[in-house]
Amino acid sequence: MNSTDKKHTIDSDQMLRIRDDILDSLDEELEMEFDDQVEHADGQLLESKSDRLQYFRHLLHLQGELVKLQDWVVQSKARIVIIFEGRDAAGKGGAIKRITQRLNPRICRVAALPAPNDRERTQWYFQRYVAHLPAAGEMVLFDRSWYNRAGVERVMGFCSDDEYEEFFRTVPEFEKMLARSGITLVKYWFSISDDEQHSRFLGRIHDPLKQWKLSPMDLESRRRWEAYTRAKETMIERTHIPEAPWWVVQANDKKKARLNCIAHLLSLIPYQEIQHPDIDLPARVRNPDYIRHPVPSEMYVPEQY
Repeated sequence: MNSTDKKHTIDSDQMLRIRDDILDSLDEELEMEFDDQVEHADGQLLESKSDRLQYFRHLLHLQGELVKLQDWVVQSKARIVIIFEGRDAAGKGGAIKRITQRLNPRICRVAALPAPNDRERTQWYFQRYVAHLPAAGEMVLFDRSWYNRAGVERVMGFCSDDEYEEFFRTVPEFEKMLARSGITLVKYWFSISDDEQHSRFLGRIHDPLKQWKLSPMDLESRRRWEAYTRAKETMIERTHIPEAPWWVVQANDKKKARLNCIAHLLSLIPYQEIQHPDIDLPARVRNPDYIRHPVPSEMYVPEQY
């Protein structure tokens, strides 16, 4: 067996973890459909000891609170920025998906910027991020952020030592400016262990639905685990400021990480439930002269299911 075969060999424990990861992907789809709590015929809620159902209950409750937060953000004209950082496969995207899942994308949007183009490389480093900051009544979630310079750019050698040091001189002042302007800035670092990242990468290798998530950069980041650790420690040490502190999410358990992150976010913002007037559905106007024209049968999508 050559070295490549050894790296991709899966023992029984890893196979179980990969299976759980695939089930988690299926859960993501179930969450979309799990809008109504299951009830008995007499209207009483079913009690379940299933961890998965308990997770759904907690998640749906927290998502209900996020809807209240969204209403408050609109009424109060608040501006909120939430930064999600962490190693590859740490679960940032999954947490972001659960936060935005039931919110209005015009109010709560995600900024996931690609690598800078040639023009952007000549701009002030923060310039392309500023364009995505929220207006009044908006929340923006950064799936990775300006902290790319302190992480991937530093580790992979995409920035010079002078650019790296200038970033640390500038970012505290930049974030203080955001705070003085009235923007609430929340910064999360999703923390996973060496073994957990290894298992999640194996899961992506062996799950055809997730192979697209693996890039050459991801694989190289795995090799440079220790360099990323040093870069992360330096980043937090030099950018943990009172106006924008870092919060570390223990993320080895994806579901707990999502719930803990959302609950913590809600605890940081003094939102209140906004009362809305009752909504009456107006009666449909019916015109006796209206004739609905039939749709040609060849225009219908075939009903295969």
